[in-house]
Amino acid sequence: MVSFKKATDQDITLLQELAEKSWNSAYANILSTDQIEYMLTEMYAKDELFKQLQNPNYQYYLILSDVIPAGFIGFEFHYEKETTKLHRIYLLNEFKGKGLGKKGLDFMKKMTAETSDKRIILNVNKENPARKMYESQGFKVFKEEVFDIGNGYVMDDFLMEHLL
Repeated sequence: MVSFKKATDQDITLLQELAEKSWNSAYANILSTDQIEYMLTEMYAKDELFKQLQNPNYQYYLILSDVIPAGFIGFEFHYEKETTKLHRIYLLNEFKGKGLGKKGLDFMKKMTAETSDKRIILNVNKENPARKMYESQGFKVFKEEVFDIGNGYVMDDFLMEHLL
């Protein structure tokens, strides 16, 4: 059984651990070890997560399989006018392929539908096979972009959207 638990400050260490484990498997064949480490350090620093958890529009939920943390989802209402942004959805390797990602997206779509937002956007690395899962859930590529993220690294992404 899949359930979602709103993350709190007490979950920061767990979020960091889930991010590190899921990133090291999800991006091992896409990004260098150094870039993965850099991005994890920047995006999942304790202060950064604390700031996001204090933002009422930024939603973090643990994805639980029965009661076991299988991953997490982070999204932000009103990121742009009438738009929610999916910032992250990650699952531990042993929980992939069991429908948890799709249930996470359905959960986010339902929560977004309860706001004034009418669109969900996300970035996905051009080499990430997760793009196929997003497409199967109604997301479409609307733009390609390369983002300079510092330290000599870039993110080469598809920008995708889903209209509610």
